[in-house]
Amino acid sequence: MRGVAILAIMLHNYCHWLKGIVRENEYTWQAFKFDQLWHFVLNPDELLPMHLVSFFGHYGVPVFLFLSGYGLVKKYEQGKLPEIGLWRFVRYNYLKLFRIFIVGFVAFTMLDAITPGMHRYEWTHVVAMLGMFANLLEDPSHVVWPGPYWYFSITLQLYILYHLLFYRWRHWGFVVGAIVICWLFQLSCEHDAMLLERLRYNFVGGVLPFGMGLLLARFEPQLLKNWRITNSYQLTCAWALNLIIAIVFCFMFSSSFDRWLWVPVLIVWGTIPLVKLMPERVLNLFVWLGGISAVIFVMHPLVRKIFVRPYIYDDLYAGLLLYVVATLFLSWLFKKIIDQLPSPKL
Repeated sequence: MRGVAILAIMLHNYCHWLKGIVRENEYTWQAFKFDQLWHFVLNPDELLPMHLVSFFGHYGVPVFLFLSGYGLVKKYEQGKLPEIGLWRFVRYNYLKLFRIFIVGFVAFTMLDAITPGMHRYEWTHVVAMLGMFANLLEDPSHVVWPGPYWYFSITLQLYILYHLLFYRWRHWGFVVGAIVICWLFQLSCEHDAMLLERLRYNFVGGVLPFGMGLLLARFEPQLLKNWRITNSYQLTCAWALNLIIAIVFCFMFSSSFDRWLWVPVLIVWGTIPLVKLMPERVLNLFVWLGGISAVIFVMHPLVRKIFVRPYIYDDLYAGLLLYVVATLFLSWLFKKIIDQLPSPKL
């Protein structure tokens, strides 16, 4: 699932910069963007794959948030780790994220400073980026640069929320209650795009997939116990049916604001059968991508800065191919560097 998610994010963050490609509804919702996508779906051309990954690729982030919630339960609730205090927990997870963040951030800012279109940071923004609280500042879309790095702040926020609330009170009602409250906050902002954007940059916009991961990890034994399908053919059909339903409903729910807020549920729902249906060779490729997904995440903005400008108007697929090849190679190379850095101790 990590491999699928990082590929979607990597392709999205390149394609949505290209001229003539449909833009996404990520932090705010605008009806004309879905109308544009639907036009190209009904009248497909060679750029349809780019339209699709541009519009839907950012949903790789909810998949990662889902996996984060799932992993926290497996590690801290169902593992053999002793209970730890908030400071020790936050320090460990901050350093774990920072170990990856700092390599990509330093490389990007150095490249950015010597290439056209340099982003000028304010010192407070640099401190906020390094401290992973940049999402809390006003107008976060112009503070967090490169843009994908907003993920570090929202992840750290959700870790803190987990320790303060979900780890201490493990009844499913607390998770569902938090999801509903955050959904209501977003629903009330339909006509206030600035506030909605700010909420979705922070934990309010991430509780839904994160909470799904918590609930699945806690109730997985009961679900598996009640799973009655044993025939491999029936199982394949069941996964295929779930994937088709998820895809259809992703399009349907993307067409209106209130339903759009629930699309992450469908994305996670669809990613699971997608992985289950993969042939072994394809699955092995995505497992490899998942293994270097963290490095791909911090490196792809740097590679995008190099390739997107020369190929923004034409030869779009040539630019995309060069971007993918360079990103994967540099990510593999930089993983060697990151592996040499000391890992934080819990």
